[in-house]
Amino acid sequence: MIFRSWRRISLAAPLVIVLLLAVWEIAVRVTGLPVWFLPPPSLVFIALAQMWPQLLTQSLYTVAEALSGLLAAVLVALVLASLMALSPRVRRGVYPLLVFSQTVPIITIAPLIAIWFGFGIMPKMVVVTLVCFFPVAVSVIEGMQAADAEMLKLLRVMGASRWQMIRLVQIPAALPSFFAGLKIAGTYAVMGAVIGEWLGAEKGLGLFMTTASRAYRADVVFAAIVVISLISLTLFALIELLSRLSIPWYHNERRR
Repeated sequence: MIFRSWRRISLAAPLVIVLLLAVWEIAVRVTGLPVWFLPPPSLVFIALAQMWPQLLTQSLYTVAEALSGLLAAVLVALVLASLMALSPRVRRGVYPLLVFSQTVPIITIAPLIAIWFGFGIMPKMVVVTLVCFFPVAVSVIEGMQAADAEMLKLLRVMGASRWQMIRLVQIPAALPSFFAGLKIAGTYAVMGAVIGEWLGAEKGLGLFMTTASRAYRADVVFAAIVVISLISLTLFALIELLSRLSIPWYHNERRR
C-alpha cells in the first residue's frame, strides 16, 4: 500500500509539471507575448541545449560554493548545538541571538560581505553559511531536547558525565531532526551561492544569469533556473540517501 501511494505521488508530480508547461506554452503563443518578456518553454529548452556547456562550467563553481558553505554551516551548527546542550546558560544566551540573526535579510548584508571578503569564493561561502546554519542548528537543538528523559535520568544515576549523556542519548535522538534540517539547508545552499554571485563574482550561475538578463535573454535566464533547480533536487536526494544510510532504524520504523 505504501509503495502504491508513493508511486501515485511520483507519477502525479511529472504530470502536473507537463500540464503547467503546456499551459505556459499555449498562453505565450496565444497572447503573443514577446520572448524577451516571457519565453515559451520550448525556447527555454532550446536555450538549455545550446548553452549547456557554459551552464555546466558555471554550475561547477556554484556547486563548489554551495557545498563548502553548507559544510561550514553544519560544523558551526553542530558546535553551537553542542555548547548549548552542555550549558543551559549558553543556550539561554545564544538561542535568542540565533533567532535574531534570521530577522536580518541576507541580501542586505551581502554587499558588506563582498566588501570585506572580495569577489572570490570566500564571500559566497559566508553567504551560504549564514543562510544554512540556522535550520541545522535549530533542528539539532530541538532534537537533543526531545531525547528520552528516562534514559538521561538512568545515565545520570549511573554516574555518566554530561558529555556521555549527549554522546550516547541526545546525539542519536537528534539525528532524524538533524537530517530534516540538513535537507532544508541543502535547498537553501544553492540559492545562497547564487545570491552571493549576483552581488559580485568572477564565475558562477548567478553571474551567468545577471549577464543574460542584461542582454534581455529571458530564455537563457530560465535555462539557468532549470539547472539551479536540478542541482538543488540532486543535493536534496543525496542528503535523503545519506539519511537512510545513517539512520536506517528510523526509516524502517516510519514504513511500519
